[in-house]
Amino acid sequence: MKIVLAYSGGLDTSVLLSWIKEKYDAEMICFCANIGQEEELKGLDKKAKATGASKIYIDDLQEEFARDFIYPMMRSSAVYEGQYFLGTSIARPLIAKRMLEIARKEGACAIAHGATGKGNDQVRFELTAAALAPDIDIIAPWRDDTFRAEFPGRAEMIAYCEKKKIPVQASAKKPYSMDRNLLHISYEAGILEDPWFNAFAPENKGMFLLSVDAEDAPDKAEYVDLEFVKGDCVAVNGKKMSPLEVMRTLNKLGGKHGVGRVDMVENRFVGMKSRGVYETPGGSILHFAHRQMESITMDREVMHLRDSLIPKYATLVYNGFWYAPERLALQALIDETQKNVNGTVRVKLYKGSILVAGRKSDASLYNPHIATMEADPTKAYNQNDATGFIRLNGLRLRVNAQVNGSANLGAPESVAFKPKKVAAKAAPAAKKPKKPAAKAKKK
Repeated sequence: MKIVLAYSGGLDTSVLLSWIKEKYDAEMICFCANIGQEEELKGLDKKAKATGASKIYIDDLQEEFARDFIYPMMRSSAVYEGQYFLGTSIARPLIAKRMLEIARKEGACAIAHGATGKGNDQVRFELTAAALAPDIDIIAPWRDDTFRAEFPGRAEMIAYCEKKKIPVQASAKKPYSMDRNLLHISYEAGILEDPWFNAFAPENKGMFLLSVDAEDAPDKAEYVDLEFVKGDCVAVNGKKMSPLEVMRTLNKLGGKHGVGRVDMVENRFVGMKSRGVYETPGGSILHFAHRQMESITMDREVMHLRDSLIPKYATLVYNGFWYAPERLALQALIDETQKNVNGTVRVKLYKGSILVAGRKSDASLYNPHIATMEADPTKAYNQNDATGFIRLNGLRLRVNAQVNGSANLGAPESVAFKPKKVAAKAAPAAKKPKKPAAKAKKK
């Protein structure tokens, strides 16, 4: 049998490669996705084969990641629980999709991953497999009792590698775990499991890789122009760019000015709360500028409808339902809302902040002549019309107060309206109809 393993070359996946091969007596095919993690991939082929792999795929998926995953999500303005830009979440369906493509190509019967049994990633990988290749089996060693019994800690893994002559560099484990891609870096576990621990304290500056501390950012602000077409950023400072180039450019600009740091306690799909620290410099700028572009180009009701769907869309991405029919249906609606989101936004970056410095669009719905406090030369809005507008909107409120009083709405006693109780008058008794007079008999 053939098994495709998600492989990075580190201690964990090196152990997994050898252990799975031995347990299942399988031919192991490794897969490593380059999605902007900036890790050294040189020599990975040799290392995987020395550990027992028959073949390894090292694929550069950065352009696809930016174009087909980050950009569609940005059109939705999705943010999970108001803070998390979904950097790890959005990468997993791409990695799983490519693993499944390789499995089909190689005739493999299963894919394997090293995601922990307590995290969200196991769900994201396997829901993608369920949607795209339901016939392929999943091997998840961290949910295998025998695997956890054999490797309760890092020391046992190192000893296993020494015994099996597996080429790994076993360095001291960092006091936190880190996951990096084109959109962000996440930090969690270890010392970060204490929610009172201050990740932004001066002594912890060395943890961050994408951004400087806001206090160390330049004292001079920088202005950046972002051009949008149908909700997608297509140029930065007048230079046309691909989605990948946009992300790389904005990451550098945002990181330079200390933009995009978040420390939050989030709700994992599997049920527990988890503390995570994130750096999303480019994504934060893109998200902010996109909202500003929408503010002058989107119809009010269309915007409010789309905004009402943001929590649902973000939760679907976070929980791993990227290839679910409901996400695709939401995406179709969202993409329809973006057809007129065209124009340019100028932002000001300064010491960790992103401020809007201008918006313009040929499709702008903002009309200064209508919005002005001065006389409206267009005559589009008659202020007298507001009288009836307000009266009609207040009708139900007046009726409620007249029937129930306004105290039931929380009005203070000093102003509360109390309806007068008027005794109902008894309805007058119905009069009996008079009998018609007898007609005189004809003689």
